[in-house]
Amino acid sequence: MPVGNLGPDDVITANRDAELGEIARLLAEENVGAIVVTDDSGTEPVGIVTDRDAALAIHDHDGEDVASATVDEAMTADPATIREDAESIEISRAIDEHGVRRFPVVDDDGELTGIVTLDDLVATIGEQLDNVAGTIEQQSPEYSP
Repeated sequence: MPVGNLGPDDVITANRDAELGEIARLLAEENVGAIVVTDDSGTEPVGIVTDRDAALAIHDHDGEDVASATVDEAMTADPATIREDAESIEISRAIDEHGVRRFPVVDDDGELTGIVTLDDLVATIGEQLDNVAGTIEQQSPEYSP
């Protein structure tokens, strides 16, 4: 199954100048763990800011007004991305290679088309294992795990 079919294609985005207070509000309202930061055209990912990044910004600002700090100060720039036509197993390889849980999904032109996470991979593997278990149980009625 291609990566583009796994995660949501309605990605919550922000620009570099957005304030962390707004990002924290979006994370809570949209019930997501990351927001993709896009270029000025709003089409290509240039960063990603996670709920963890927002929390750690408190430490980095040591008593200053964190809410008015910009996303640019807290985001991970040039995030690892994954192509929408990559097979889902590539998520596992990308997680291992980059050590992150979330990947903006891009098309051939590098434009944002979605986001995929470790959770999406685990859910997909679970569905596939359930399908295999159903087949085993049908073919071997006496088998019971």
